[in-house]
Amino acid sequence: MRKGIFALAAIAATLIALLVPPATAAVGVDSEELRDAVTPEAIEDHLEAFDLIGSSNGGTRASGTPGYADSVEYVVETLEAAGYVPAVQTFTYEQWSETAPPLFAQLSPNAVVYADGVDFATMEYSDSGLVAGGMLEAVDLVLPPGPSANTSSSGCEAADFAGFTAGNVALIQRGTCSFAQKALNAAAADAAGVVIFNEGQPGRTDVLFGTLGGPGPTGVPVIGTSFAVGDALAGLLTPGPVLVDLQTTTTVVSTETQNVIAETEGRSDRVVVAGAHLDSVPEGPGVNDNGSGSATILEIAVQMAELGIEPRNQVRFAWWGAEESGLIGSEFYVSQLTSRDIKDIAVNLNFDMVGSPNYAPFVYDGDGSDTPAAGPNGSGVVEDVFLDYFGSMDAPTWPTAFDGRSDYGPFIAVGIPAGGLFTGAEGLKTQDQEDAYGGMEGVAYDVCYHQACDTIANVNMDAIDLMSDAAAHAVLTFAMTTSAVNGTGQGNGNGVGNLEFDGARRQR
Repeated sequence: MRKGIFALAAIAATLIALLVPPATAAVGVDSEELRDAVTPEAIEDHLEAFDLIGSSNGGTRASGTPGYADSVEYVVETLEAAGYVPAVQTFTYEQWSETAPPLFAQLSPNAVVYADGVDFATMEYSDSGLVAGGMLEAVDLVLPPGPSANTSSSGCEAADFAGFTAGNVALIQRGTCSFAQKALNAAAADAAGVVIFNEGQPGRTDVLFGTLGGPGPTGVPVIGTSFAVGDALAGLLTPGPVLVDLQTTTTVVSTETQNVIAETEGRSDRVVVAGAHLDSVPEGPGVNDNGSGSATILEIAVQMAELGIEPRNQVRFAWWGAEESGLIGSEFYVSQLTSRDIKDIAVNLNFDMVGSPNYAPFVYDGDGSDTPAAGPNGSGVVEDVFLDYFGSMDAPTWPTAFDGRSDYGPFIAVGIPAGGLFTGAEGLKTQDQEDAYGGMEGVAYDVCYHQACDTIANVNMDAIDLMSDAAAHAVLTFAMTTSAVNGTGQGNGNGVGNLEFDGARRQR
């Protein structure tokens, strides 16, 4: 993993041509020299820089903050020193934030104060509002929950609110439609507030960290709760009324922020976009989420230059802004592409959280063989490149779904093949994963996910070493292939819709 900028002689030394594969496969390369050059020590230097930027700027690198501006400056200066001419793409978005802690409490029949972040959380883009002693009213709940996810249509139709008492607080269950649709229907029925609880099936019990997708005309406070909280409240409604206090204090400000883009030479009609989001959440410096991905592709870019690699296909390295607010930077980037530009992008490689402290290696399930949805045509080829690499290293991996949780989302929505790596967030490590990689079964992959403790101390350098090698291998493979990723080398226009997440927060 180490040094220089684009020379044909280095290609000859670096690459070993394999037999020409079928039209839908990527030509293999010998990536050893690049992998050796991209050292975990160099990536750690970038991570330490992000950590220092965070600690020097109030503990955050969120888009629109001085910490993010300093992160952009660091990436730009590092790229320039390596010989790139990076572009800074500026855009404006509606930045939502809470300006005071929220409140949710049961007044009767029991006195219970619920804990923010443990029992409930304010939905992103909730309006401010105060409900004092509001009466809770259930809306078309399915309890006990159905045998599979998305069996409850609670709050999804205006008819669900027939007879709803104006001024009450709507108790709604997660299910078939978006949180925004539920909240808008409740507001149209003159609800004073909205409580949406998780649906209740395995994997759908935790606190809902949800989003309404953008500023909207609800005009009321909207929160998400765990299934346990919602189920208990629903049970209390059977014998008699339930009174609650609910308060949120939020603001939305038009905020300017940036993406950073740096390109190599190479075929501009078969572009490899290697991306990672650069911003953190407001609550922390985001050194794992996603300093780890940002640092990894930064060092790959630097070392491709240092080694003098001239890619056959152009590599476009991208650091996205405002991912934590809903993939806004990558969405803006894709929205500015012409139909020709979209067809010219062969593949999107996404690296979001590749240094989780209690890590397991996850590969995006491009062909949909293990998760609910496949990516666009060609995404299975991307998956295979990663799986073949990890297989050659005798390193077991696990599939992760295209659920809209990261910046591949806008690319697959327009039919661009995609894939990438992930080492886990709030999910729990399994026994098989502990047996393979150590750590602790039954504990979150990243116990500091979206918290102030996501500092340099929260990054597992063994994970960085493993995942950065895989990332370097995939970037070089698609940079040098003579085969089309999806049989045409172009985005096919068959997008993946109805995703569950909008960035880090669920939207349904």
